[in-house]
Amino acid sequence: METKNTKILLAEDDKNLGTILKAYLEAKGFSVNLCVNGQEAHNTYKKEHFDFCIIDVMMPIKDGFTLAKEIRKTDKKIPLLFLTAKAMQEDILDGLNIGADDYITKPFNMEELLLRMKAILRRSVPEDDENKKLNVFVLGKYTFDYPHQTLLFEGIDQKLTSKEAELLKLLCENMNEVLDRTIALNRIWQDDSYFNARSMDVYIVKLRKYLKSDPTVELLNVHGIGFKLMTKS
Repeated sequence: METKNTKILLAEDDKNLGTILKAYLEAKGFSVNLCVNGQEAHNTYKKEHFDFCIIDVMMPIKDGFTLAKEIRKTDKKIPLLFLTAKAMQEDILDGLNIGADDYITKPFNMEELLLRMKAILRRSVPEDDENKKLNVFVLGKYTFDYPHQTLLFEGIDQKLTSKEAELLKLLCENMNEVLDRTIALNRIWQDDSYFNARSMDVYIVKLRKYLKSDPTVELLNVHGIGFKLMTKS
């Protein structure tokens, strides 16, 4: 994937890790702005355009969750990846609820981080016009534009994160049929671990909230199996 035009906001208060990570990503062709606290990162974000955010959860002055919430107020689609020192479920789920696309737990392998970033960026890049026509779905009164990661209802666009869009696309492709949890986890997360399963549950709750304005559209849990997106004609 082309990275030379991808500008990254890196918010990390550990100066050693931040410097190493910045150097690694720049060696891979990214442009990186390193900030050492959440307030500095927010000020930088407001002044410049970024294509991707990597945010440490625990930072002084302004923590990563607060920073992410402020970024999400103005940009619902920019890819967001959290760095967390704890593999605690609450941290992960809090981050996903804010609208993160993914997370990685310290200490982490730089190559794994790069692979996660590239996966997110691939999902965020609009497809060509021919494929685009195949990736627009009508759900009752909603129109889901997968390439642009938007859900349109009565003239109002709901911006989706890349993982929200990926999951909704998979549900649309299996409309009125049961989507197996394991298949969804392996397709989108490439792993069906407990934490990824809990993460997917968070996204299902968020998608159900987005779709609640049209009672003819239902996103159901199928106990012990998976999920079913249904439309009533």
